[in-house]
Amino acid sequence: MNLKTSYAYTHFLPGLLVNLLLMLAAGLLMLGLTMPVLSLEKFYVFGNTVSLLSGIQSLWQEQEWGLAILLISFSVVFPVIKILLLLMIWNLEATDSPAHQRHLHWLELYSKWSMLDVFVVALVVVSVKLGMMAEARVEPGIYAFAASVIITMLVSSWIGRHTRLGRAGS
Repeated sequence: MNLKTSYAYTHFLPGLLVNLLLMLAAGLLMLGLTMPVLSLEKFYVFGNTVSLLSGIQSLWQEQEWGLAILLISFSVVFPVIKILLLLMIWNLEATDSPAHQRHLHWLELYSKWSMLDVFVVALVVVSVKLGMMAEARVEPGIYAFAASVIITMLVSSWIGRHTRLGRAGS
């Protein structure tokens, strides 16, 4: 592994910007997982506020393992892996290595699934809002989570484009 041929090393200012954006995305992801994403009010009396992690925990306790595993995969594991993979591709890999190309390929495949978790949460909000006995309010956690997903999508796209341009120039 020759760090002197990584993108972050050979392109200092863009390298710094990408790393700062990835750190911001990681922070927003943590906020999005722990802050409330949805508040429910039933019959104008009973209320409940849910974060993504508390929702997953509730599903697990209610033995809804399939749904819990799906949400863990798309809301926790995949975003963390994507941020770590982006950091590795940008900072640690030589741009001409076979491993670099393989990691870019996996990142490209994974990126197609990036918004699935936000879509699932949006479906839950819409379905609750359609019920006549309950009112749902979106809380700040969903915005932090969505911002993290969007930032990683943009950084991933920028790295992919930068890599394609670098290969075309070789």
